[in-house]
Amino acid sequence: MSNETLWMLTAVFGAALLAPFTADRLARFAAVPPVVIEIGLGILIGPAVLGWVRDTDVVSALSDLGLAFLMFLAGYEIDFRRIRGGPLRAAAWGWAASLVLGIGLGFLVAGTDARLVVGLALTTTALGTLLPMLRDHGLADTTLGTRFLAIGAAGEFLPILAIAFALSGERPAHTTIVLAVFGLVAVGAAVMARQPRHPRLARMVTSTLGTSAQVGLRLCVFVVVAMFAIAAGLGLDPVLGAFAAGIVVHLFLDAGDPHESEQVLSRLEGIGFGFFIPIFFVMSGVRFDVDALLAEPSTLLLLPVFLLFFLLVRGGPTVLLQRDALGVRPAVSLGLLASTALPLVVVITGIAQDEGVLGAGTASALVGSGMLSVLIFPTLALRLQAGAGTAASRSPRTDSASRSDSSSR
Repeated sequence: MSNETLWMLTAVFGAALLAPFTADRLARFAAVPPVVIEIGLGILIGPAVLGWVRDTDVVSALSDLGLAFLMFLAGYEIDFRRIRGGPLRAAAWGWAASLVLGIGLGFLVAGTDARLVVGLALTTTALGTLLPMLRDHGLADTTLGTRFLAIGAAGEFLPILAIAFALSGERPAHTTIVLAVFGLVAVGAAVMARQPRHPRLARMVTSTLGTSAQVGLRLCVFVVVAMFAIAAGLGLDPVLGAFAAGIVVHLFLDAGDPHESEQVLSRLEGIGFGFFIPIFFVMSGVRFDVDALLAEPSTLLLLPVFLLFFLLVRGGPTVLLQRDALGVRPAVSLGLLASTALPLVVVITGIAQDEGVLGAGTASALVGSGMLSVLIFPTLALRLQAGAGTAASRSPRTDSASRSDSSSR
């Protein structure tokens, strides 16, 4: 590794370290999510301003692993026993409505080839980015948290599947076969994860929990990287593999001792949020094409336009479908959370640019509006929810029992 790469990594980790301190300092004025500051610091140290960091192979690989861990932890949070029934049905119908709205609005602002890409980007939800915020505010295990988990699962998983078909060109049959193969691999891994552990594996996981071997942790990391690589090898976006890996690891840990599962998960989160994930967000700022965004006034005007589109496409259907189950005010909070998008916007616009179907200006405007959505929407949602009464304070089990009939209608 060259000295230049080491200094660039030092700058990236310095930005990652500075972000929470800056967020804490700004908290007296406004609640700014650390991920927004990480992106902003990435812009500062990147080619747009100081030029300290650029997108080299080593830094890019670490950033890709950061995205993988972000999607992995998002997939891990999916508890199908918790979201099945009304929450999942409402989320699926909401995403379908978002898809129609997103494609319709994409026709208004993008060229022929880019319309579908823009529409799909508008249907995403930043599940992995928002779950830590909800957990920090004690909302992850509430009714609102359960509903958001279902909405976020749809907003993370379905756009990636859709973009695979949207950019398949003249080979939709090939894409269908590839997705089927990957689906079989994922289902096979899930079935294996649910099987009783082999006695030797169980012994090794337990006995190495507090040692340097860390078999349970190494096994989980292996699954993440392997599923990431399998998806890439099949020609799919690797984040699909990382998301599936999170579901598989959840099933594996859920089948074991709860204390062991908690220990392994806490270390996985330490690796993700303490090391890899901040690199992804800082590098998202480094890669952000400020020049393309500022090249034309019309491109800059797309920032507020896309921000409004996120609110209409994801927030509108969410509020309409969730207000009967939650009440109006919590439903509006949930709509704001559903409208928050960033990681998959970065992924989708990157894929579309590589395929030559999306211009740099439109891509920068979409990513920039995603940054603004993370800055604005969660803060508004949490303020609304703070005064929403007891509707979101009941347990998900209580809600599912009392609301299942109205949700299923």
